[in-house]
Amino acid sequence: MNMLIDKVVLFMVCAAHFIQNTHPEGIIPVILVVVIISAAVSYFDRLRFTIAAFFFYIAVCIFFPFFCFFLPLLCYDVFPDTRRPVFLLGLVPLAIGRDMFFSVSGAMILLYGLLSYILKVRTASLHELRREHYRLLDSLKETSLQLEAQNKYLIEKQDYEINLATLNERNRISRDIHDNVGHLLSSSILQVGAILATVGDDALKERIRTLKDTLTNAMDSIRKSVHNLHDESIDLRVEIESLIRAFTFCPVHFEYDVNSSLDAELKYCFIAVAKEALNNISKHSNATSASIAVREHPAFIQLVIQDNGTVRRGGNEGGIGLKSISDRVAALNGNINIGSDKGFRIFISVPRSK
Repeated sequence: MNMLIDKVVLFMVCAAHFIQNTHPEGIIPVILVVVIISAAVSYFDRLRFTIAAFFFYIAVCIFFPFFCFFLPLLCYDVFPDTRRPVFLLGLVPLAIGRDMFFSVSGAMILLYGLLSYILKVRTASLHELRREHYRLLDSLKETSLQLEAQNKYLIEKQDYEINLATLNERNRISRDIHDNVGHLLSSSILQVGAILATVGDDALKERIRTLKDTLTNAMDSIRKSVHNLHDESIDLRVEIESLIRAFTFCPVHFEYDVNSSLDAELKYCFIAVAKEALNNISKHSNATSASIAVREHPAFIQLVIQDNGTVRRGGNEGGIGLKSISDRVAALNGNINIGSDKGFRIFISVPRSK
């Protein structure tokens, strides 16, 4: 847009100078030729075409000197090419027509040429600054997006580490309760039972029996709490990653896309299915790679286990292992689809608990 404004200004200045020094009958053809050449140069905007058009215009100026009045306008398109200063050829028509070169009109043409050079340098600088500005904006935007992605990754990793630490702490607490308090209560129940067997007083025996029942209820309550803590401390992702690390038959790609908490029954089901599927791959497949994917959807949780091998004869396609997997999935009201067209594939979807 700036270049168009510059060329319009130069055209008006050159046209005014041309009209003052030319007969009226020759004005319109010259202006039409100049407008056509200048517009073509701006439209195609290619260096070779611009230089060719400039050479053509120089030749026209040599044969028709009155075209020299618009030399500053045509020189604008070849400024400031310092590697090939072709704009200096604009002096040739003026040098050939010495009367014009040493006249006031020639001086004005040179002055307008200097104006053309200044405008072109200014506009080129503005364009370069604008490009640099846009480049910096793009760079800042890209950096901002990278920082946001990195920050999101760090937050997710921090949340995962906190969740994992919480689960490990729950597992430690449940283990301590089971090993310490549970054993003490079991020992107390046995001791009270032994005392109950040796006491002869019925009233005392009834009190000891009540004490034993209380200890038994406490033991059941603690056992239930320990089981709940242990179930909550199980991390499905960590457990499957542990199975994959222990699996050395072939590389396994693991994808886990679950953000909400899962029921203990579903965790145990998916862990058992993954363990059985990896066992079947190592025993009954010639796979060179496998994949396990756990994905969360609005209405169900999905488990997909697949390998690129072929099922050998005598495989476990209809054996106890896959029957056990089907029973576990059916117990959770889930669906299972087993296929072996392109490698062995187990597709399981279990509805989310409400």
